[in-house]
Amino acid sequence: MMQIAAPVQRAQVENLYVEAMVLADEAHAAFAAQRDLGDIRRDGLMQISLACESLKTTTRLMHVIAWLLHRRAMMAGDPGAGPNDSAARIGEPVAADWDVCAGFEASVRRIIAASERLFERIAGLEAGWDAPQAATPVQRLLAQLEARL
Repeated sequence: MMQIAAPVQRAQVENLYVEAMVLADEAHAAFAAQRDLGDIRRDGLMQISLACESLKTTTRLMHVIAWLLHRRAMMAGDPGAGPNDSAARIGEPVAADWDVCAGFEASVRRIIAASERLFERIAGLEAGWDAPQAATPVQRLLAQLEARL
């Protein structure tokens, strides 16, 4: 079971890493464009709100990227990357303030939502990978045979 899961998990981590890096680049560009070109330049409160949501989104994405890099290191057998390290846990999400986000352009709202969904997917993967695996019927039979010997 573990021999089959490892390549699948490795592929998931690699694909999610690419997705997270692309989303981080898109977030940087979208927040910069909203800040520099949008109507927000005239509204001080909206500038602060944009800065706060930009920080939340960036933090969310950096947590995801750190988690993925740590998983990569663990899968590669890096002795410095263990399952009990702080980076081995995705942690609690930092939710966006959607009342504030309503004033942002659609492209920025899309990126904020995508970063929240990506974080939720990572949290789901972590929970699934760390959950105890049920023994397969073959494993149960082998355990019974082993107990009889």
